[in-house]
Amino acid sequence: MRFRGLWLLTIGTLGGFSSANPMLEAAVAERATTFTNPILWEDYPDLDVFRVEDVFYYSSSTFAFSPGAPVLKSYDLVNWTPVSHSVPTLNFGSKYNLNNATDRAYVKGIWASSLRYRQSNDQFYWVGCVESSKTYIWTAVSSGAGQNSGEVTNWNWSAKATLNKCYYDCGLLVDDDDTMYVAYGNSKIMVAQLNSDGSAEVKSQQVYVDPAGAYIEGSRMYKINGTYYILVTKPASAEWVLKSKSPWGPYEKQVLVDSISGPLSNAGYSHQGGIVNTKDNRWYYVAFMDSYPGGRIPVAAPLTWTSDGWPQLVKDGSAWGKTYPLPVQTSKTVPAPVGKDDFQGTSLSHEWEWNHNPDTTRFKLLGGSRGLQLSTATVTNDLFTARNTLTHRIIGPKSSGTFRIDVSNMADGDHAGAVLFRDVAAYIGIHKSSSSAQLVFVNNLSLNSDWTTKSTGTVAATGPTLDSAATDIWLRVQADITPAFSGTTVQRTTTFHYSTDGSKFIQLGSAFPMTNSYTFFTGYRYGIFNHATKSLGGQINVKSFTMQLV
Repeated sequence: MRFRGLWLLTIGTLGGFSSANPMLEAAVAERATTFTNPILWEDYPDLDVFRVEDVFYYSSSTFAFSPGAPVLKSYDLVNWTPVSHSVPTLNFGSKYNLNNATDRAYVKGIWASSLRYRQSNDQFYWVGCVESSKTYIWTAVSSGAGQNSGEVTNWNWSAKATLNKCYYDCGLLVDDDDTMYVAYGNSKIMVAQLNSDGSAEVKSQQVYVDPAGAYIEGSRMYKINGTYYILVTKPASAEWVLKSKSPWGPYEKQVLVDSISGPLSNAGYSHQGGIVNTKDNRWYYVAFMDSYPGGRIPVAAPLTWTSDGWPQLVKDGSAWGKTYPLPVQTSKTVPAPVGKDDFQGTSLSHEWEWNHNPDTTRFKLLGGSRGLQLSTATVTNDLFTARNTLTHRIIGPKSSGTFRIDVSNMADGDHAGAVLFRDVAAYIGIHKSSSSAQLVFVNNLSLNSDWTTKSTGTVAATGPTLDSAATDIWLRVQADITPAFSGTTVQRTTTFHYSTDGSKFIQLGSAFPMTNSYTFFTGYRYGIFNHATKSLGGQINVKSFTMQLV
């Protein structure tokens, strides 16, 4: 995605500020020394964070979205950009190909997994348990990170191994002597030792269980100054620290955070994450907040250490701070999370994920200004069963996602459009019938609690019929994902708009109320789709996507 400008400067530009605006100048000056939580207002849950020389890396859950397990990088632990996916294709079984309405994998797939760099062989290792049955290991070899101050020159991911046991909510550690350990489990915390190439287990044993019987999960394992640490979460409010002189225990326990308020109203408690240090050995805890309808978003705070080796969170009074000093002062930057994607180049950028593994024969980047061609891949009247729905995380608190699409090659019976995608969904789009192309707003698409389809939606409003010679149309989804998860009964809403010239936008239908439920886990996303209801053969060209704050 070819974003333009630095994050703060982009916000200023989109907000109508000029470079001479004193408010903007003050904000930029403050940003140079401090940061404000959340560090990235997007849905990146179950995070695992670590540093390789000058570069911080971040891995996250993606469930059935593909490619899976996104990798983000940062130079200052605050500004992040996606650079890769550890699991290019979900190799977990046929249901991840979205074969039909009864053979699909919503809410399955990649949950809390782990990513680490192994300096001895210049490889990144991703480890994750899928469907509580098997553990999958992917590696990126010859990354170049060790010779380039942590910068990766080649993300060459391949499937390394499949273990016939579940490393549930795992955390990978590469020890000082190059031995690899995995902490995992729920309630009973286990540690496994892997063989020399990380493809099989050598041994595994239980290392901790809470004497009071508390449920804990989300393991992250570290070795710091000769001491082993396992961070675990007590969902959905607390983070514990386990400490031992041996990877095999015995482990002592202290509470790092428990029901700590802030830094956003109507969001959950900050918990479940990892710790990481800067090159000058200042430590930070990065966690997520349940912030539905947008999902789970990351926040960060500094740590101090007691004389006997326990980490302590730096608070603002009794709360998680809204603002802290910037962890790293650097001139290195990453692209902003807002801007325009023209779908140029030879592959999609890593901001994008399909609803399941895509049918790769049914899309292609055309080059030049022609954009991304999406041919119909499924004949269905159920969007949740249609392959090749392409999704993008929503940035908060309020933003819009605008797709420019060429609809001139849609076929009779095709449905295409811009969707607010989740288990309770709505879209603005075009229904093609014979030679007529009708603009429609469809709401109340929904899934049951077992993730089967409950409703394929209702046409709630119709717009003008497009002229037979019409080509480009702009479809906009404008979402308010300000947290409404805790302490409020408010439902955030989304509106849907269209334009025939890219300048004047007209709302179609009424505002759509989003669900604040956490059970789908993934937050709402912007998406673009094209599926058939009669027969394959039609296509649309997605010429651009623009995400901006509003």
